[in-house]
Amino acid sequence: MIRITVRLAVKTILAVAIVTGVLILIAIMIIGRCRFAESKKPVTVPQPQLPLVDSGNWPMFHGGQNLSGKAQGNLSDSMVLLWKFKTGGEVKSSPSIDDGLVFVGSADANVYAIDLKNGRQVWAYKTGDAVEAAPCVLGDSVFIGSSDDFLYALDAKTGQLKWKYQTDGKIMGAANWTPSPDGHTIWLLVGSYDNKLHCVDSATGKVVWTYETGSYVNGSPAVDKGSPTIGLAGKVVFGGCDAKIHVVSVADGKMLTQIDTGSYIAGSAAIVGGRVYVGNYDNVFICADIAAGKIVWKYTEATSAIFSSPAVGQNVVVFGCRDKRVHCVNSDNGKPVWTFQTSGEVDSSPAICGDKVVVGSGDGRLYMLRLSDGKQVWSYEVGRPITSSPAVAGGMVVVGSDDGFIYAFGPG
Repeated sequence: MIRITVRLAVKTILAVAIVTGVLILIAIMIIGRCRFAESKKPVTVPQPQLPLVDSGNWPMFHGGQNLSGKAQGNLSDSMVLLWKFKTGGEVKSSPSIDDGLVFVGSADANVYAIDLKNGRQVWAYKTGDAVEAAPCVLGDSVFIGSSDDFLYALDAKTGQLKWKYQTDGKIMGAANWTPSPDGHTIWLLVGSYDNKLHCVDSATGKVVWTYETGSYVNGSPAVDKGSPTIGLAGKVVFGGCDAKIHVVSVADGKMLTQIDTGSYIAGSAAIVGGRVYVGNYDNVFICADIAAGKIVWKYTEATSAIFSSPAVGQNVVVFGCRDKRVHCVNSDNGKPVWTFQTSGEVDSSPAICGDKVVVGSGDGRLYMLRLSDGKQVWSYEVGRPITSSPAVAGGMVVVGSDDGFIYAFGPG
């Protein structure tokens, strides 16, 4: 009887063990499946947010290839200083903004990358002389000229040198860009005091072609992308110190036309709707038709030389002048719309954003004006001349000054 009881107990224990083992195995399989399913779920990583009220960058001088000086979004009626960054020399270079970074040159010979959010230096690259040109940012590269005669290609994140291209004169104006005719690469276009416009392969730094003028090329070239007569590569248009507006085929660097303005051109031209807008040293602001190769109208109410590059809005063109005024004219006929009086020469190139115009002056102030009537909305005094042109992106304004600082303003 005892043996039977023991056998039954052993059988019961074995049965319980087997059942328990099966249950444990099933539990392990279920848990494993759940974990495998969880591992296949996408993981959402929080993205850092910049303090911007509108999207958009300002990756090159005057915002885009046609140099129209027009920004996305709107600006607040009241701006506050968010930060300022000290360089070792005057800042005549105009800032560019891309992917949360501000890029700018200085008379201390450095190119700087600054965090847009907090104004801290990310990197600096030393060239051989003062940097007055504005940077052109494309993808992961920053292209910028220096008074040491070189065009530099720098890594946008680290500031490391990729290549440099030598001209035979200093580079004062910003580089522009265009796709090559075959669409396989990007070409850079930059003027030099060697009297030439240079076309350079952005990937290699090798020259593609050069176009020779009769004198210095001080400003930045503007690119017209909409010309079916010479293919997708379009036209490049720029003014020279030889007093001419040059229209050149991007495809091969051949001259398409020249338009004599009567006096040398120090600023950059803007192209909108097949028309080019630019001022000259003889106090005249000019609108010319590119296809016809002739002047459409002249504005002659400026009383001093025009070094400022124009911003083109809806039916209006706005530019600064050394007569200490900001001028706004009708883009169709050149008739005056309004003028705004400052206390210093206005070499800074204005930017249009929504219903406002932002521009610096030699009187040491940054001004915000209403586009409709030229009335002052806001201003900020830095105390030294502002010849740098403002960059506008995401509701922020960034500009350099002769006091060596970069200033960043945001909604107040």
